[in-house]
Amino acid sequence: MDTNIKPKSRLVPVLAGIAIQLCLGTAYIWGVFQPEVVETLAWSQKEAALTFSILLGVLTFGSMLGGAIQDKFSPKPVIIAGGIVMAVGFFVAGFASREMPWLLWLTYGAAGGFGMGMTYTTTIAVCQKWYPEKRGLITGVIVSALGLGGLVFTPVASALIGSVGVLETFKWLALVFLAVTFICGMLIKNPPKDHAPKGYTPPTKANTVSFSPKQVLKTPQFYMIAISMMLSCGAGLMVIPFAKVLGMDGGLDAAAATAGVMVISIFNTMGRLFWGGVSDKFGRKKTLILLMLIAAVTIPFAALTEGYMVLVLIAAVGFSYGGFLGIFPALTADFFGIKSMGVNYGLVLLGFGVGAVAASYVAGFFKDLTGGFITPFIVAACAALLGAVLIAFVKPPQKKPSAQ
Repeated sequence: MDTNIKPKSRLVPVLAGIAIQLCLGTAYIWGVFQPEVVETLAWSQKEAALTFSILLGVLTFGSMLGGAIQDKFSPKPVIIAGGIVMAVGFFVAGFASREMPWLLWLTYGAAGGFGMGMTYTTTIAVCQKWYPEKRGLITGVIVSALGLGGLVFTPVASALIGSVGVLETFKWLALVFLAVTFICGMLIKNPPKDHAPKGYTPPTKANTVSFSPKQVLKTPQFYMIAISMMLSCGAGLMVIPFAKVLGMDGGLDAAAATAGVMVISIFNTMGRLFWGGVSDKFGRKKTLILLMLIAAVTIPFAALTEGYMVLVLIAAVGFSYGGFLGIFPALTADFFGIKSMGVNYGLVLLGFGVGAVAASYVAGFFKDLTGGFITPFIVAACAALLGAVLIAFVKPPQKKPSAQ
């Protein structure tokens, strides 16, 4: 085993991954764009929210392709290619119009989501390989950067929208994505195959061997994890695109309501970092169940509360949601191994993708229909409780996978 890797060598891909994930965090500021797109393109709430749904849904397929390529070859071309696809998608989205609203779905939604997916899973998998002894914590650090990106880009996007409009803002963000993903992608590489940090002894239990994607699909654990991820993330996926709308419905002015987008970004970030480390100490299952209970209890009240208490509840939902995105990648690696982590977690994200499309669309549908969010938020609470039941019963695969 190679134990002579310098700490600095491990730190470089992590820092580069953090910078890339910051850019990917723009997915979580759709709450800033939602009311502007509705006004600019004369859309309904559900039509505008569909853009966000498509982005997260297609992200799943980008994750699988990117994971497969980086597992077999190298993460560098995956990240650079993903950055180009994402940047092109956002740039062309700037040409959407009332006569061609579908263009936003294809560009910001489909192309942006596919490019994001390619880079998202790849950076997680690479950093887990560099830090096998702190898998939950390092996963939390990387994905927390994505949440932090929402905090960084919310004021930037708001200022650009006020200056040049929402469509031109997409073009400016595209240029930033292209530069960051290209430069940082050049700094990311996999560790040597025999890499093991000093003092770290690789586990030898049967449930830590590496499952291929084909083998993963044959296990009941995969379906339980993917479905529980779909159910548990519903609360966050309903609140994120409507954070500003929720604030305004609760009686806040536009500026204070915009703060709701920043609040959920902050706590989304904190949740990814905090809960990933907690799960290393207390276990993935116990931590996930606790988070699902938090989501189930808090989200219904977000539709009923007024004033600044809305921001408190938005923060609670974001805190639990961030934990899900920090722990599920680590749980996937624990159950199925690290070798094919890129593709395997991409498969798990299929559940997330389905949940993303359904959650934000359903929330937008009921907002248009009833003028409020109480019905979809109750549905999200029930889904989180069902997800907790699934996680309570899931157990690590006991048998070593047969040879391919």
